[in-house]
Amino acid sequence: MNSVTEPLVRLAARVDAIQPFYVMELAKEAALLEREGRNIIHMGIGEPDFTAPEPVIEAAANAMRRGVTQYTSALGLHSLREAIAGHYAQAYGISVDPARVVVTAGASAALLLACAALVDRDDEVLMPDPCYPCNRHFVAAMEGKPVLVPSGPAERFQLTAADVESLWNERTRGVLLASPSNPTGTSIETAELKRIVEAVRARGGFTIVDEIYQGLSYGAPPVSALSYGDDVITVNSFSKYFNMTGWRLGWLVVPPSLVGAFEKLAQNLFICASALAQHAALACFEPDTLAIYEARRLEFKRRRDFIVPALETLGFSVPVMPDGAFYVYADCTHVTHAAAGDSAALTKAMLHDAGVVLVPGMDFGNHAPRSYIRLSYATAYSKLEEAVERLRGFF
Repeated sequence: MNSVTEPLVRLAARVDAIQPFYVMELAKEAALLEREGRNIIHMGIGEPDFTAPEPVIEAAANAMRRGVTQYTSALGLHSLREAIAGHYAQAYGISVDPARVVVTAGASAALLLACAALVDRDDEVLMPDPCYPCNRHFVAAMEGKPVLVPSGPAERFQLTAADVESLWNERTRGVLLASPSNPTGTSIETAELKRIVEAVRARGGFTIVDEIYQGLSYGAPPVSALSYGDDVITVNSFSKYFNMTGWRLGWLVVPPSLVGAFEKLAQNLFICASALAQHAALACFEPDTLAIYEARRLEFKRRRDFIVPALETLGFSVPVMPDGAFYVYADCTHVTHAAAGDSAALTKAMLHDAGVVLVPGMDFGNHAPRSYIRLSYATAYSKLEEAVERLRGFF
């Protein structure tokens, strides 16, 4: 038996249904080139180049010195839940009862809890295509069926209320959205989001909205889906806006009637989120720390305003200007290269020939994945400039 390729025990069927991240495969390939001495510019993985600011680090150090590292409530520290609720009042002008806040081990744990609570075998959940690949896997892990709805530039790469109305059937249970979105950086227009919530509510379903990138919005002030009713479930995280990716801390806001169910699941599946990360996160909401995050948000906007027109001069088309997150979803159909229109071949060529990592659309769904590449501008401005110069030579 080949112990490397053949498991010693039978794996569950759900393992085969989950495809590996192509972005991670490219990252491994890039790391190999770097070990060989190549200089690689990374614009693939969606992780801020900023890390936790000093007040957060100091809060973590103080928590360790005080020894407050034991288990917390499964719902999270009461003080942190209050701080999160206060943030909604300050940032979005909406009142959220801290009792509705469920602190989780990152947004991934939040989405897993939501699917565990709401999705039964063969339940269908509507989501846009393209979307964050883990979303469909969270649904499938609960033996539900993710229904990927082709969503192009005309829809801002997002699900619409018309999609809900036309595709809903007796097996449909709800919708899973993200605004702004990974991989596109586009948000759902507020009036459209309201119509989606109303359409789902009228059919007795659930609406889950991933808002982890909402703090990184660059146009009109963002509106949380919580504005449209207490029955909406939102997911958020300390990873992106708050620059705490490896700390693994996020939260949900859930309807009052579901808090008990989420608490029971959290107790059994996770016990609690990291106590150390929770104590550190309290510092995120201090005025001086928020000022740091706002400066960083503006830097992300500066990078977006540089990279989008730069991509267009290289022959890419950006059919929808990203208004949030730190991604650009660009059409590669008409670039001047033999691999035009084949994002997998094109990104591999860019890695090997230009030393630049970008991601093909194949990670994000089935709708025109070869036509699009995703670029993450969560890297230094100087690196973006260098990458553009390398790609000018490549094309």
